[in-house]
Amino acid sequence: MPPADLSDDKHVVIKLDNGYNVGIRLGHDVKLELVSRSPKYKPELPEVPIKLREGLPKVAIISTGGTIASRVDYVTGAVYPALSARDLYNVVPELGDIANIDAHILFSIFSEDMHPNLWSKIAEAVAEKIKDSPEGVVVTHGTDTMGYTAAALSFALRSLPVPVVLVGAQRSSDRPSSDAAMNLMDAVLVAAKAPFAEVVVVMHGEVGDTYTLVHRGVKVRKCHTSRRDAFRSINATPLAKVEGGEIKLLINNYVPRDRGRKLEVKARFEEKVALVKIYPGFDGSILDYLVEKGYRGIVLEGTGLGHAPHLAFNSIKRAIDSGLVVVMTSQCIWGRINMNVYRTGVELLKMGVIPGGDMLPETALVKLMWALGQSKDPDEVKRIMLTNIAGELSERTQHNDYLR
Repeated sequence: MPPADLSDDKHVVIKLDNGYNVGIRLGHDVKLELVSRSPKYKPELPEVPIKLREGLPKVAIISTGGTIASRVDYVTGAVYPALSARDLYNVVPELGDIANIDAHILFSIFSEDMHPNLWSKIAEAVAEKIKDSPEGVVVTHGTDTMGYTAAALSFALRSLPVPVVLVGAQRSSDRPSSDAAMNLMDAVLVAAKAPFAEVVVVMHGEVGDTYTLVHRGVKVRKCHTSRRDAFRSINATPLAKVEGGEIKLLINNYVPRDRGRKLEVKARFEEKVALVKIYPGFDGSILDYLVEKGYRGIVLEGTGLGHAPHLAFNSIKRAIDSGLVVVMTSQCIWGRINMNVYRTGVELLKMGVIPGGDMLPETALVKLMWALGQSKDPDEVKRIMLTNIAGELSERTQHNDYLR
């Protein structure tokens, strides 16, 4: 195979039988011999006819790209988004045994290129699919920012009648260790048969192929760069576990399916909202910059129970006095903020900083974008931020890193 850097003439890249690549440094002790030439690589997959079976539930699949919709470019050796939603079905024909699939491609991007205006388009596409009365909708997505999109859809799609399931893969479908097929099959199963009607994320629950977990869209975070079980519910128990083709509920507090429920789409997001991490020596000057640039909201990822250094207090107060909505969260993974314990937190509350409870900083960012998209009144935005909309805020925070 050609190396990733086509100007590199000091290494040769070989594709092994197990699907992985190995690079060998060329030197005096390395001998190359051409044994044979393989036929030219053809990326087109043979089309597998979609099986429509009477009695099976209908599930819509919307593809936005990501690793689950990727394959290797044998010119550069890199992975790129190329598969359409139809290709996903071709790769996993077993989907036809679970549901009748209505597949549609919306985007073909990696998740690092996801954008708030694309959240709106995904929400609108889901709403259009729901008009056709499927049992559920699956959205394929890159894993890096899937938690953000799951939160965005949780707020934008009000009164869902059926589940909306986001799914991705840590490893592309051409790799022997790919998690794409199992994740996709379980996501379709959840969309078709789960008793709840919420936005959820379905991903591997452990490094093997034993089960997947169903996470609430406002409580999930990618906690590892590459492990197949990278996704965890934070400050919450997963909704369900999918094992052996069965959905096993782990909690009974969920929004049930209801075909009679009328979907309401509120998909406006304010883009001028920033997530700022507090660190030792943080002086708040970045907040002054955001005010000058016309930002309307800031989420602070504070330390511990929701703190920021006194060095930044003047900048925080100036931001609030300028009309910005400032929300405090914690950079700790588990737990909730409590700004009434120490003087620092009390002073921030008196300035007008809004406590974010046990929301993930990413969820708080998306919620603030959404809240500012619904209203320009700071008091109304504050009310929204303090109200539990989609399970993002809880009165009592659980510590449950579900591993079984």
